[in-house]
Amino acid sequence: MTLTTLPAAADTERTDPDCADVKCVALTFDDGPGEHTDELLDILDENDAKATFYVLGSKLGSHTDEVERMVDEGHEVGNHTWDHADLATLSASEIKDDLQRTDKAIKDLTGQAPTTMRPPYGSLSDTARETIDKPMLLWDVDTLDWQHRDPETTVDIASEETDEGSVLLFHDIHQTTVEAIPEVLETLSEDGYEFVTVDQMMGSQVEAGTAYSDARSLG
Repeated sequence: MTLTTLPAAADTERTDPDCADVKCVALTFDDGPGEHTDELLDILDENDAKATFYVLGSKLGSHTDEVERMVDEGHEVGNHTWDHADLATLSASEIKDDLQRTDKAIKDLTGQAPTTMRPPYGSLSDTARETIDKPMLLWDVDTLDWQHRDPETTVDIASEETDEGSVLLFHDIHQTTVEAIPEVLETLSEDGYEFVTVDQMMGSQVEAGTAYSDARSLG
């Protein structure tokens, strides 16, 4: 396997937390960008919190400002396929074409190719695992925000299931999710957690072609 070194996210306003010394978690947002992403970015900025956005290539053209803002404000942008295809149902060539198309769209917009990807639904076949040439980031805390659409439930799941090194799954396409984030940040901050990107938390320890659910899985 190829060891992948993830580039540091741009951030000139603060010193990034050292996850060897503090309790880090990664907030991740799937399926955007969307109409609520700007509001979410405002909340993250107000709380000096960084996040990772697993974006769909098909949505970038209508949300260029939001994606550029993600990068400008020190967040990470990852590949979530072009239009949320279940990679377990695709051939190797279809997977390559989809991910390369999405990579190109992200790089053309931000100047940086994504270094990690997230398979829609967390669905991976043997073919997908053998074909994907990036670290595959899953999650260990699924807030199920897309299902229940209730901010309080989102906060409860995040606060009850998060541990040091957790990767939390949210979807910024839902207003109810964005409504939950201020309390998620407040609650987890009170528990001593720092909010960093996947890159900042897992860095060069992740390998291309391997799936990870959290930083604890790095050993």
